[in-house]
Amino acid sequence: MAELNLSSGKSGGRQTSKLPVRVDLTALVDLAFLLITFFMLTTTLARSRAMSLVMPDKCAGGMAVPESSTMTICLGKGQAMWYLGMADKPVIAPKVTAYGNDLNKAILELRKQVKATSGRDMMVIIKPSAHSVYNNLVSTIDELNITQTNRYAIVDIAAKDIALLKQKGIY
Repeated sequence: MAELNLSSGKSGGRQTSKLPVRVDLTALVDLAFLLITFFMLTTTLARSRAMSLVMPDKCAGGMAVPESSTMTICLGKGQAMWYLGMADKPVIAPKVTAYGNDLNKAILELRKQVKATSGRDMMVIIKPSAHSVYNNLVSTIDELNITQTNRYAIVDIAAKDIALLKQKGIY
């Protein structure tokens, strides 16, 4: 049992017999252990919010992917622009969409269309612009994980894509 004994020092004059003051600290020690246990459990049980991302090694040759099964998502200021194919001659014209559910729907619809027409899985190319924020990239990768799109790459944005973003008013 934890206790604290306090006794008064001797003072001059007449001596009286005083009982020492006893403070029982058992409840305080119990409370301290409960708090330590609580914080240890909450920190170990907290879910990790990290997202795994595998980036390829830098190599001279690239991987050839058919244009008809490549979706490009350009991240702009507040919104994203996507198209199927290449910027020069897109199979589906560039469309502007909001991050979140709208982008999710676009990915799902395009993935079904690519699977039906070519029989291949869709490849997604993500191109963040200078005016997009980090949260936009995380939101886009999160939507790809939700839609179970496993083939994607993050590349630098090209001048043609920047021109398209400016044309759409989201650069």
